Amino acid sequence: MAWLPSSTTATRPRPRPVMNVTPLVDVVLVLLIIFMVVIPAMDQGLDIQIPAIANVDEKIEEKAKPFMLSVTGSGEVYLDEEKVPFKSLQEKLRFVSRREPARRLVLRGDDDAPYGHMRRIYHSVQEVGFPGVSLRVNHRKDETASR
Repeated sequence: MAWLPSSTTATRPRPRPVMNVTPLVDVVLVLLIIFMVVIPAMDQGLDIQIPAIANVDEKIEEKAKPFMLSVTGSGEVYLDEEKVPFKSLQEKLRFVSRREPARRLVLRGDDDAPYGHMRRIYHSVQEVGFPGVSLRVNHRKDETASR
């Protein structure tokens, strides 16, 4: 005769493994707290004394507005409101730079101005040696509203 399970074993459910994640969550939280405390302490670095400045330069507020160098779409160059031929541009820039050495220069070009022409003008401005040269641009319009 074949062996048959008894009636008591057939009614008992089999034990199922259940993962207890509580210890895992505890370990992860402890590690998180440790990293939250340790990483900011690592950023502080060494405690050193940095030398101070004894004679600080006075802040100079620029009361004079900068020179405005404008380039039209056809390549004409204007220094403030005066049209300047490209051949005599560097001479004119040197003259105004010597006359008012503290004034800065702002270079602005039309959207249709040739790129190579703008580069040559910028190079000329750099050679003169203004105390600061800025490029003026406008915010980009939406691509749908472009020409």
